[in-house]
Amino acid sequence: MAPQKLYAGAKLRELRGRIGLTQKAFSEKLGVSLPYLNQMENNNRPVSTTVVLSLAQEFGFDVTELQSGDEARLVGDMREALADPIFSGPTPPLTDLRLAASNAPALARAFLELHTAYRQTHERLASLDEALGREDSRLQPSPWEEVRDFFHYCDNYIDAVDRTAERFAASATADFGGDIYAAARKTLGDIGVRVVQSDESPIRQYDADTRTLILARNAAPATQRFQLLLQVALLKQAKLLDATLDLARFQTPQARSIALVGLANYFAGAALMPYGAFLQAAQDTRHDLERLADQFGASLEQVAHRLSTLQRPGAKGIPFFFVRVDPAGTITKRHSATTLQFARFGGACPLWNVHGAFETPGRWLRQLAETPDGVRYFCLARDVSKPGGAWGIPTRRYAIGLGCEVKHASALVYADHLGFDDAAAFEPIGISCRICERKHCPHRSVPPLERQLRVDPNERGMLPYQVD
Repeated sequence: MAPQKLYAGAKLRELRGRIGLTQKAFSEKLGVSLPYLNQMENNNRPVSTTVVLSLAQEFGFDVTELQSGDEARLVGDMREALADPIFSGPTPPLTDLRLAASNAPALARAFLELHTAYRQTHERLASLDEALGREDSRLQPSPWEEVRDFFHYCDNYIDAVDRTAERFAASATADFGGDIYAAARKTLGDIGVRVVQSDESPIRQYDADTRTLILARNAAPATQRFQLLLQVALLKQAKLLDATLDLARFQTPQARSIALVGLANYFAGAALMPYGAFLQAAQDTRHDLERLADQFGASLEQVAHRLSTLQRPGAKGIPFFFVRVDPAGTITKRHSATTLQFARFGGACPLWNVHGAFETPGRWLRQLAETPDGVRYFCLARDVSKPGGAWGIPTRRYAIGLGCEVKHASALVYADHLGFDDAAAFEPIGISCRICERKHCPHRSVPPLERQLRVDPNERGMLPYQVD
């Protein structure tokens, strides 16, 4: 099979703008003609091997970023947005969406933001939201979605925060023998913060007036460590977090506040599982999540989430997807460093093994899956129920899913003894029913928008219609 040609015009333009070179100066540095560079930047020509080598040698550019997955994410997000019934005309062909994602990514993101604003307004109208009558009711994307997309398009890797957390973990190893909990308490104590535990407290509560941090006594040790590190980030790394938020330019104070907590969570996870040590341990244990959880004093969910962030340029781990769902199938956390995309609205595909994890508590479920675009994945799923800690407090039930493309599966201990060469072993999964092209799915909830339907009143199969 001939190697796939690499078109990365947007990345080339972004790099040239970042280093402040004209097209003429940039072409001279790369050793190509000005017209040739112009054609590459407009995706009329693929990026040549000579240019790839020059990017690495002249600018120290991590060439793996040329295939960062942004284009696939944008295409997936646009396909789902265009499946909205508001778009009554013909759906743009996939080739047009790919051209938009590669040649005009900023325009594609603006389209997604516009569609998100429409959905928010439509949902408010449908629920007769009283806020529509107020002066401050304006078309704005949901703060949660704005923050989610920020992390999504950063590949869930924030370099400055990650490296700062890694340095904190290194100092904990040097001064406290690797006791990250003791290091965090000492850090907070040095700035006058007292740490106490309480049976009545929420998981974490900080009183700025008395400079007291209260942690729930009944919280799991991994949770207490994580929450302690999160507070360290909020108090000791405020300038770093604020600078990162300034660069993100969130549209609302609510989005900025949500992102602040997200970045503090990121710091906590990166300090608990520092990048270099965690990546090496993941490779050594063949990504055995239980062994990693024991080694780093983390929960299974924290480990799975951290695995999905190992995308540091020049030292990348396996590109994983990570998701958490509740018993209703609603996605409450999601990230994909792979080409697999999750539904932006609604629940996950019912054929995915993550839903079955609720029926088999304490067990890992393995699945070989294939998406409609023909890409094959190895998927893991497990329940991560969280007891309330006392009588009358409900248990929070979730399931996590973690997976990668099958070409990486041999690096996972969970994938041993599976028949990757058997095409019949791969179960068909999708993103959402509206954009899934599978004709004979028994779990389809709504018809696909891009297909014609036939309804025969004299025949009833699994579905009340047939898809052409």
